Parts: sequence; structure tokens; C-alpha cells
Amino acid sequence: MAKKGFNLSIYFIGMAVTVVGFCLPMFKLFGSNSKNGFGFINFNDSGFVTIGALLIIAGAIAGVVVSLLGMEQFEWLAWAVSVIGGIVLVVGFNDNGIYKAIGKHLLKNSTIGMWMIAAGWVVALAGKLLKK
Repeated sequence: MAKKGFNLSIYFIGMAVTVVGFCLPMFKLFGSNSKNGFGFINFNDSGFVTIGALLIIAGAIAGVVVSLLGMEQFEWLAWAVSVIGGIVLVVGFNDNGIYKAIGKHLLKNSTIGMWMIAAGWVVALAGKLLKK
């Protein structure tokens, strides 16, 4: 009987790209300053932006873990939590005056991290739909 090796699924790769994208700069702020996902987490003044950032990273990490453990029934849930976190983050930009500048020109202010998060979501979704 052959031993089954480690199998990387397309879903796993997509969620791993989402985790990496969260750690990279996501949005340009004023000038050349940019924040990664952890820069949006503020427990002193928590709001939609903090909740959204936490949901993105928690869902992405959960997606990686459940994929490694072979718990396919929870992959949709982890993906949905991460995507909902992205929606909450963007909606939260209207809640705070500083983030309104990002929200008004969301695509213009997006950097490599945000694009990797979005690509990771699409790849993970494709992996689930193709069941690979």
C-alpha cells in the first residue's frame, strides 16, 4: 500500500495567498505610507475596520488549517468569513474620517496586499468549485 503524500489543493493555495496578502501593504495612505492588515487592527478604538481586518485574517488562517486537516466541510465557512471581513473592512472605511480618503479612491489606493487578498479569494473559490 502506497503512502499518500502531502497534497496541496487549489483552495489551500488561494487561502495561503490571502494570508500573505494580509501581511503585505494593503493601501497607500498619505504619501508613501502604507499599512498592512495588522495596521487596521486597533483594540483601543475598535470599529468596523478592526472587525473586518480580524475576520479577513481569521478566515484565511482557518481556511489554511481546515484544508491541511482535510476538513472540507468547513472550507466554505472559512472562505465566507474572510470575504465578509473584506466587505466589513471596506464598509468600515466610511465610519472613520481618516479611512474615508482610502474608501473614496479604493482601487487607486490599493497596493499589492489587497490585490493578493482578492486573488487569493478568487483562487480559493475556483478550487472549491473545481474540487481540486
